[in-house]
Amino acid sequence: MVSETTPFVVKGKTAIVTGAGSGINLCFAALLLSRGCNVVFADLGLRPEAQAIADQYSQKSTGQPRAIFQRTDVTDWTQLSRMFEVAQEEFGGVDLVCPGAGVFEPNWSNFWNPPGTAESKDSIDGGRYASLDINLTHPIRVSQLAIQIFLSQQPRASPQNPKRIVMISSVAGEGASLLIPLYCAAKHAVIGFTRSLAGLDEKFGIRVTACCPGIIKTPLWTDNPDKMKYFDETKDLWATPEEVAETLLTLVENEDMVGGTILEVGHEVTRNVPMFNNPGPKGAALAVSGQPGLIEGLLDSLAEESWGKPC
Repeated sequence: MVSETTPFVVKGKTAIVTGAGSGINLCFAALLLSRGCNVVFADLGLRPEAQAIADQYSQKSTGQPRAIFQRTDVTDWTQLSRMFEVAQEEFGGVDLVCPGAGVFEPNWSNFWNPPGTAESKDSIDGGRYASLDINLTHPIRVSQLAIQIFLSQQPRASPQNPKRIVMISSVAGEGASLLIPLYCAAKHAVIGFTRSLAGLDEKFGIRVTACCPGIIKTPLWTDNPDKMKYFDETKDLWATPEEVAETLLTLVENEDMVGGTILEVGHEVTRNVPMFNNPGPKGAALAVSGQPGLIEGLLDSLAEESWGKPC
């Protein structure tokens, strides 16, 4: 006999959102607050627009949601644990976690700038890539912490007391690009990780899902001239962070979005990504036209004898 489940509604709940200081994660945090959900903004800092929202919801008021900023380096596991402690201290627990912080193949931790080369900040003897720590290890560790807390806090997570983890992958996690191999690898892994946790939903009411945004107009792109080289304003379209935030909310609240669901988000289009026989991203704002020229430049640089040699 299958036990009855309780719908998950964000009003009155508490969320932790990493990377909430800007972009998609800020839009999701703001949407949650507007729906009556407390939010812990976990990030290294807040952009002015994020600070304004945090200030707007900073006061304790009966029946009103509240925002708390907790400075968090997502590569530091101690700081990840601390954001859960803050949620417990301020709100009595947590119901929803979005480990959304991410970076897009930055020059300082980039497959084509190996450790020890001029632009890389990854140490040649460090044994790790910072971009993978942010894009992959951080959501894995946050999920471990969230599940442990969901199953230990009272009342315990169950189909009658559901909890949510919602990931942010990318359309890069459906395909491949010579330009961004570490980013593609991490986002593929997030999709596989999400699907692997699907079985938590039926038994424990812990639903793990993910969205795959396309080309989203956020500071991750617009504040980075290197990334804007991919985008041709005369040919390419943006999707908006608000569209992604609404999709994240759908994954959290819509009962049809069972554990392991992956939703792709483009310009005015959302698509359920199948596990098998995926035809690939479909619609606008899911690709950029500048890749061929950049790939040609990359291949030319690899032909140089000095490529990849430490400084």
